[in-house]
Amino acid sequence: MIVDLKKFIERERSTWEELDQTLTRIENATLLHLTLEEVERLHYLYERTGAGLIKISTFAAEPNLVRSLESLLTRAYAELQSGRSRTSKWSLRRWLFRTFPQIFRKHIRFFLAGLLLTIFGALFGGAAVAFDPDAKAAIVPFPHLLQDPSQRVKEEESQTNPGLASSKSRFSAALITNNTRVSILALALGVTWGIGTLILLFYNGVILGAVVFDYVRAGQSVFLMGWLLPHGVIEIPAILIAGQAGLLLGQALIGWNSTETMQQRLRSITGSLVTLISGAALLLIWAGIVEAFFSQYHEPVLPYQFKIVFGLLELVALLTLLVGKRNVSGLTP
Repeated sequence: MIVDLKKFIERERSTWEELDQTLTRIENATLLHLTLEEVERLHYLYERTGAGLIKISTFAAEPNLVRSLESLLTRAYAELQSGRSRTSKWSLRRWLFRTFPQIFRKHIRFFLAGLLLTIFGALFGGAAVAFDPDAKAAIVPFPHLLQDPSQRVKEEESQTNPGLASSKSRFSAALITNNTRVSILALALGVTWGIGTLILLFYNGVILGAVVFDYVRAGQSVFLMGWLLPHGVIEIPAILIAGQAGLLLGQALIGWNSTETMQQRLRSITGSLVTLISGAALLLIWAGIVEAFFSQYHEPVLPYQFKIVFGLLELVALLTLLVGKRNVSGLTP
């Protein structure tokens, strides 16, 4: 029986804050080895918080605090029961199929914000080209995309010389380097409180929308899908994930509704930033290889239907990786 609820909350608050900080450190660390003492301390904090929740839940006047403690205990229980001993060596497979998707889902609101802005940019780019065809020259920075779509399709389909393969390795390296540079920029622009990241994602959408509309209007939709889908279904999400990291950084700098200092906020998201940008880079490597060695071959060398199906299968695989397996261990509920 609690005689003075206010004093009890003040006395226990440090325990709850320590548990929250410990869980945040665990959740955001890609590489972390908990000692036996740290595990025992986590278990103690979990039990003490649970005991406090039982006492406070009898008071109808603190529903928000009860919900907050329930959420905290859910996180702690997931960590204690997930089987992650934190003593095993780092595994690329575990990081790719578990850590990366978990961090992605934990901060998915920033990904969705970037996706929404990119869609708006694409609509704007398509509308600009629809109302003013000459706007394409001002929007699209790539010279090979400025020519008439039908003419480009005709030229691409006439290049059946196997000798094209000799330049694919250099082209792949250039693509990977360029896309990685864009992704790092999307993250780095987070230091502008996320504004620069938002502008970059919007502009990428504008370019994409202008190109897509230009080819669809010219009746080259099948070519467009066969050309873009194999690498685009990986490349575009990868850039959005880099933007997700940039927006996360911007949010940490702004610190809305946070009682932590900026240094504490930045420290708490460091692991997430490293995981997101590393995942984006890994996806971009695959996208660069596919674009150089697969996307650039057109009919009659490779049927468009085959390329489209390949791209759709990639998309399904990526969605399965990122959101298909709902393992919520270590995530903030």
